[in-house]
Amino acid sequence: MSEHEISRDVVIIGAGAAGLTAANELRRAGLSVAVLEARDRVGGRLWTDVIDGAMLELGGQWISPDQDALKQTVEELGLETFSRYREGDSVYVGPDGVVHRFTGEMFPVSPATEKIIADVTERLDAMVAEIDPDRPWEHPNAAEWDSITWDAWLRTQTDDDEAIRNLAFATGSAMLTKPTHAFSLLQSLLMAASAGSYSNLVDADFILDKRVVGGLQQVPLLLAERLGHDVLLGQPVRSLEWSDPSSGSGTGGVVAVTDRTTVRARFAILAHAPVLYNRISFVPPLPRRQHQLHQHLSMGFVIKVHAVYDRPFWREQGLSGTAFSPYELSHEAYDNTNHGDERGTLVGFVSDRNADDLFALSAEERKERILESLSHYYGPEAKNPVVYYESDWGTEEWTRGAYAASFDMGGLHRYGADLRSAVGPIHFACSDMAGAGYQHVDGAIRMGRLAASQIVEKARAAAGGDA
Repeated sequence: MSEHEISRDVVIIGAGAAGLTAANELRRAGLSVAVLEARDRVGGRLWTDVIDGAMLELGGQWISPDQDALKQTVEELGLETFSRYREGDSVYVGPDGVVHRFTGEMFPVSPATEKIIADVTERLDAMVAEIDPDRPWEHPNAAEWDSITWDAWLRTQTDDDEAIRNLAFATGSAMLTKPTHAFSLLQSLLMAASAGSYSNLVDADFILDKRVVGGLQQVPLLLAERLGHDVLLGQPVRSLEWSDPSSGSGTGGVVAVTDRTTVRARFAILAHAPVLYNRISFVPPLPRRQHQLHQHLSMGFVIKVHAVYDRPFWREQGLSGTAFSPYELSHEAYDNTNHGDERGTLVGFVSDRNADDLFALSAEERKERILESLSHYYGPEAKNPVVYYESDWGTEEWTRGAYAASFDMGGLHRYGADLRSAVGPIHFACSDMAGAGYQHVDGAIRMGRLAASQIVEKARAAAGGDA
């Protein structure tokens, strides 16, 4: 039995960027809130921590120019940003294992392959331009595009394997973090539409533009600070009772129960990854549509690798630190040196099947293989970091993967429209269901704002406009 009971207008489950944004918006509108968080910290998939004396961004960290919601929040919280280091040459490793230095967006491939990549990118940009990221299922070709895998569609465009791998990896290994045969063309187009275009998504200078001085977790930390004692940590919600006033069963409302607290409220926002909905017992159960929908969403999987060196040695070679290869274990890597830090940090990513395979190895062997891959980009010095750490979100009980959830084949067209639909007094908000900013902190903030505005509207209507 819970130790104490509180009453609020809205209970928010999950103290990530979405939940904390919603809570602050609701408070601003005059509604009372309680935020229940399962972890012992706020931030969800944002986590800035000090490991062996080095400040590392274990979760999300970058801000791109189109991410207006995040930029506004960062500015409003008084945080400073700095640009990612990108002076010098990027590096690409081709199918023959040869390292090529290059500048600009196009990988140094043969002229024939370059033309194919450019042509298909243009085709994709045209398709993406027709898609509303908030309603991709409404496109006339949505059903067709959701029934062909991203990999299969690319293979209908060209038989140039290097072109296919380079085109595939922006939405595959790099963003949805699933094998390209495991999600649809439509899901891939949504990923691109959420960033404005396919070209934006493949442009590292655009997507990974700026960082926050002191780390991006400051956004949720500062948002939580404003809420004070209304944020309760270490309190996973075990059950959520709800009744819908429109069904004629009284006034409607929710009762959220943790091991220590019971919160009675008029509305609830589930502001955590959708793969965790089944950790809550809903009384009565959610409608069958939601039960089906939630089973067609799953997290991708990527390891974020942090390697800190006594100095950013790659800059001495005239390298920017930006590196790509669809043939390498670490398919992309960047200079991730902290603002004003003398030491140099590289961040690399190992995705989907490669990540699975690595976790079959010992920690020592895993580290060796990953650093070997980084050394193909930066030279042998990459093998000797002073601090080494792997962010493995797959082991996090309250996340279970990274970066976000996406639909299985056919799922987006079939269920996408229901993803954000409120169920009686229960609303849903997180980056996994965003249009613009999908899978990003920007999308989480947008979804938090949206859920809050829907509840404010309902509360005002119930009070005859004077709530």
